[in-house]
Amino acid sequence: MAKKTYVAAIKDALAEEMRRDSSVFLIGEDVRLGVFAGTRGLHAEFGDRRVIDTPISELAVAGAGVGAAITGLRPVVDLMFGTFLYLALDQIVQQAASARYMFGGQTRVPIVYMVQNGGGISAGAHHSQAVHPIFMNVPLLKVVMPSNPYDAKGLLKAAIRDDNPVIFLSPLSLTGVRGEVPDEEYVLPLGKGEIKRPGRDVTICSAGATVPAALKASQTLAVEGIEAEVIDLRTLKPWDEALVLESVAKTGRFVAVDESKPICGAASEWTATVAEKAFAYLKAPPQRVSGKDVASPFSPVLERAVIPSADDVVMAAKRTLLGAQEPIAQSHEARDSNQALVHGS
Repeated sequence: MAKKTYVAAIKDALAEEMRRDSSVFLIGEDVRLGVFAGTRGLHAEFGDRRVIDTPISELAVAGAGVGAAITGLRPVVDLMFGTFLYLALDQIVQQAASARYMFGGQTRVPIVYMVQNGGGISAGAHHSQAVHPIFMNVPLLKVVMPSNPYDAKGLLKAAIRDDNPVIFLSPLSLTGVRGEVPDEEYVLPLGKGEIKRPGRDVTICSAGATVPAALKASQTLAVEGIEAEVIDLRTLKPWDEALVLESVAKTGRFVAVDESKPICGAASEWTATVAEKAFAYLKAPPQRVSGKDVASPFSPVLERAVIPSADDVVMAAKRTLLGAQEPIAQSHEARDSNQALVHGS
């Protein structure tokens, strides 16, 4: 089994799906040249009709993809950066995600919007925002965010084969990460998470770029005798709610780790679901670890300060352990105080 970078796994997935299915094609700005390594070299194999350069108009490119998908093709629309999805928002939300419902199920929209998401390489506010929560809020739109090359290849192949629109987010900070990728054919199901590290004391839920931070935090906690269970959701919409709730039922504690902002972020959704559906199992209040509520800084030092770190995750996990003790101590104090009042002492 070869070790490949994240972007090499993306390129392999695209090439394999384009060879397998002649209706799959790639469209976007500078995809023929391959500005991003994930599309580099594909034009040489598949030519002008299946690797199509476009003008710099994200809205137009996104809309062209919708038309192609509705008429029977399977476009992969490369819009480069997650923030560029904002420029294409009307076509993605109002057309791609709505068409199947508005036509009463008589049409399909098998389209993938492929972008780099989040920070980590000091690309500045126009290129480094974690945009996924916006799209998690859109009905009938699937959102995928792998954390490693193996998952990236298997999930991109699944996204291309899906009959619904998919936002495929590659964490910008992980593009050069290497990992084992099988040479043989494989596809990973959308909507299924994975336990990256089993544990008994606290559940840490993460996705994309925060998975390495969660795993590093779990190693630090283990040295102190705290066994954290780390979950990689892989898919953000639909997300593997059952896997998370099962884990929380076992550990009784929950930490949600996500790069997006705290208000209406992915971590907020996971935490709200756990509080609503697993409240009886919780031994302490759930904790969120999110990106800071500021624009993404260009400065590497400042950028590191606003992105969740392993240390942030460690502190959140420890708060859940302390949280189990504090209410008990307070209840004992309240009981003693009440007894003193009753006995007049």
